Amino acid sequence: MNIEDRKNNNSSKSNIIQNLILESREKLNISGALDVLSFDDQIIILETHLGLLTVKGEDLRINKLNIESEEVIVDGNISSLCYSDKSFEKRENSFLGKIFK
Repeated sequence: MNIEDRKNNNSSKSNIIQNLILESREKLNISGALDVLSFDDQIIILETHLGLLTVKGEDLRINKLNIESEEVIVDGNISSLCYSDKSFEKRENSFLGKIFK
C-alpha cells in the first residue's frame, strides 16, 4: 500500500490516532509516520497522518525507522515538536525517495 492509498483510507483526520511519546526529552517514539522528508543532527521533518511534524534539537539520530508499521524512534536532545499542515513540495527529495531512486 503506497502513501496515497493510506491517505485515501484515512481521509478523515478525526479517525486518526497518532502517538508521540517523549521520554526525558531524549527519546521520541512516533506512530503514524508516513515518510522522513529531511533530517540532520538538528532537525528532522516527518510526514505524518496529521501533517508535517518538525522535531528540533541537538545530536538527533533516527534510531528506528519502519515505514510499514509507521513507527519512528528519534534519540538526542529534543527541544521542540511542531506540526504544520503544509505539504512538502519536493517529495522526490525525501529520504526514502533518494534511497529508492
